[in-house]
Amino acid sequence: MSTDDWLADTRASYDTVAAGYADQVRDVIAGHQYLRAALALFAGSVRTLGGGPVADIGCGPGHVTAHLHGLGLDAFGIDVSPAMIDLARRDHPGLRFAVGSMTDLDLPVASVAGLLAWQSLIHIPDDEVPAVFGHFHRVLRPGGPLQLLFHVGDESWLKTQGYGGHPMKVHVHRRQPDQVATWLCDAGFEVEAHMLLDPDGKAPQAVLFARRSAGDVAGTGVR
Repeated sequence: MSTDDWLADTRASYDTVAAGYADQVRDVIAGHQYLRAALALFAGSVRTLGGGPVADIGCGPGHVTAHLHGLGLDAFGIDVSPAMIDLARRDHPGLRFAVGSMTDLDLPVASVAGLLAWQSLIHIPDDEVPAVFGHFHRVLRPGGPLQLLFHVGDESWLKTQGYGGHPMKVHVHRRQPDQVATWLCDAGFEVEAHMLLDPDGKAPQAVLFARRSAGDVAGTGVR
């Protein structure tokens, strides 16, 4: 399947389920102390480096972007789904949101002080992940923090329904933290830690903390 095919399917699917998805995730952060702690660590790291714009990639309806803003960050959101961006702008009118894709990230070199991608990498095929991480590296400032949240496992499947019973056509990829960490290191990131959430449950997740290597030549991953 070409990039255009799966990306178009992902965009159309989330346009279809946008309202139901927004209802499901609206209070997730407020009800999960470890997610709040992860975002607080991320915000603290950005502030330690002097602050600056922070990109929430795959922002959906903007709930994470808004939480980052509440922590004092200059956060903006990007999502492949125009319907999601419409909801984000409606619910958070004071924040910046734009339609875009992490596979072709339209941001200048070293333009963001931090980058976060929560549960958006799960739809990217394995062979596209290195290029996505290359984009993340390119747009992050040297030393800038990166935080990922993703499902843990070894399975991939086609999701055909969700968020209120609406039809979907998206591939979902569960991955091991070690595999994601290897891809990040290859792209010029330093992996600092990862945290497992509900490790013995049916749907474990991982939060991975990394940063762009401070000694890299801007946007290249070359030291």
